[in-house]
This record gives sequence, C-alpha cells and structure tokens, in this order.
Amino acid sequence: MKVLFLVKQRHAYHDGYSQTFPSGLLNSAQFVVDMLNAIGIEAKLVDVVDNNSIDKEVHDFNPDVVIIEALWVVPSKFDVLKQLHPNVKWVVRIHSEVPFLAQEGMAVEWLKAYVQIPDVFVATNSTRGLDDLQSIVENDSKVFLLPNFYPKVPLLRNPGSDNVLNVGCFGAIRPFKNQLIQAVASMEYGEMTGTKIQFHVNVSREETGGDSVLRNLRALFLGSRHVLVEHPWQDHADFIKTLATMDVSLSVSFSETFCIVAADAASVGVPIVVSDQVPWSIQSSRADTTNSSDIVQKIRTAIGWKSAILNYKNRASLQKYSAKSRQTWLKELKIISQQG
Repeated sequence: MKVLFLVKQRHAYHDGYSQTFPSGLLNSAQFVVDMLNAIGIEAKLVDVVDNNSIDKEVHDFNPDVVIIEALWVVPSKFDVLKQLHPNVKWVVRIHSEVPFLAQEGMAVEWLKAYVQIPDVFVATNSTRGLDDLQSIVENDSKVFLLPNFYPKVPLLRNPGSDNVLNVGCFGAIRPFKNQLIQAVASMEYGEMTGTKIQFHVNVSREETGGDSVLRNLRALFLGSRHVLVEHPWQDHADFIKTLATMDVSLSVSFSETFCIVAADAASVGVPIVVSDQVPWSIQSSRADTTNSSDIVQKIRTAIGWKSAILNYKNRASLQKYSAKSRQTWLKELKIISQQG
C-alpha cells in the first residue's frame, strides 16, 4: 500500500516579510508518515500550494490512498480528481473538534458533501471528533478515526536560572488556545513565590482573533517586572531545543484533539500543565481552563518534588497512546483501501 499525505502550504508575516513555515499540522502529518514507513507502508508527505497542485503529486507518487490534511479542498474538486485517478481512495482528515470547526463557515457543508462522493471519506484524529462527525454526516460509515502519532525523542531538558521561571505557552495564538488566563496565572504564581516570570509565546501566527489575544498579552506585561518573550515560528528540530529550556510548559486550551506542543514538552522532559482536552495526559497535569487559581496550583505541582514522576507518567501515557494509534492506522487504512 502507498499513502500520500497532502498539506496546504501556509504563510506567516514577520518583520514585514512573508514566509512559509512548518506548522503543528505539518509536524503531526510527518510523524505519521515516518511511522508508516517504519512499519512497511510506503508513505510520503507533500505540502502543496492549493487544490490545483494535487493532480501532479498524485500522478507522480501513484498512491492507493490520499490523506488530505484539514479542510482546504473544495468538494467539487474531487469530481475532477476522481476522473483523473479512478483507483485512488481520498480521505479528508480533520484536526479540530467541533467547537473550533464552528469558526470555519463552510465546515459542516463540506463535510456533508464529502461523504456523498464515492471513494471520498472523512477522518478525525480524536475519538470525541469521531462521535461528533458521525452525528453530523448522513453516511457515518464513511467516517474513520486516524489519530495522531508521536515518536520517542531523547530527553533534552536544559532549564535556565533559578531566579527566573521560564513558562512556555507556545503554539498559534488564538482564543481557543486560552493564552491570556495562562499568562495571568503565571504572573500570580510569580507574585506568590517572589519569582520573575518570563512568559514565552510564538508570534507570526495569530489566527482567528489571535491578534486581539496578542495585543492583550502585551498590555498585561507592560510595566510589569515579569516579561513577555516573543519567539518567531521555528522548524520542529529548533523548536524543541527552545522548548527544552523552559521550566514548565502550559497548554490549558479550550479545545484540542492531541496537542503537539504538550507532547513535545513531555517528551523532552519539561513539566506540563494542560486541560482535559489533551487525551493522553495524566489527570494530575490537567487544570481548569477558566480558573487561574487552579492553573497556579497545577504549576506548583508540575515543578514541585513530584515533577520527575509526573513527567515519567505523561511520557509513558503518550507512548501508550502512540502504540495504539499505530494499530488503528493499520486497521483503518486496510478498511479504507478495500472500500468500493
């Protein structure tokens, strides 16, 4: 079996320049591709400009299954692609839960349309999403679970000074990532403990209201002894080196299907605080998304005397999740390839 993964190129603007950047979605797809190749399924990932770039990549690779990562292919395009490649099975893989999909005006319309097209399927990377998508579309037998996979990476943790607490809150800036209250909680922790906080975020990727979030973050730290540290987007290898310098990583999001940033942090040995939206995380690392006091308490727990134990448990839980994910991909790809 040959599987082609297609991701739409994304551009960001930083210091007045446009640049193509690696996203969490791109990293997520690459992890799955590497996993499939390792177990004997030939897989390839290509980032393309738009709908019109698909035909060439499919022609060149000649796959059995094409995975379209996220919602960017208009349904009518499949009518053309199916004529050009009649033996290919097409899967549109969703990386967002329904609350986040609500921000994309065409989401439900397109999802309903996809499953009406022969040899076109929909997949999600979360069990919650599977149930919801099966409720949305009429033909729920065409909806599959294709979860995230995360590889084992070496421990890299390299924290900085004892006089400063470096708090990572990385990823795209947008309201559902909930950065503002995490910044407030971090500052509260700093005031309680007499510690200077350096709160680290990514800039150059503000999405769906993210510009307002970033503006509020900058205003929050203005005039404070605590510092907002803004990082440009990095490729994955460089990013985990930056992440490894953090004392704690926060991902207390309103909506997640997996959370690559939290997986990166746990894998390199950085303590994490997340929400119950991160399915592989242990309960002790989960905080209330709207309660800054609870986030403060979870930060204390994450970096306290149990830190090493909690990190070990999160890493083990992540690896267990990935092992199950590998088996799910094998099973579901076989079913999809035999459809029709």
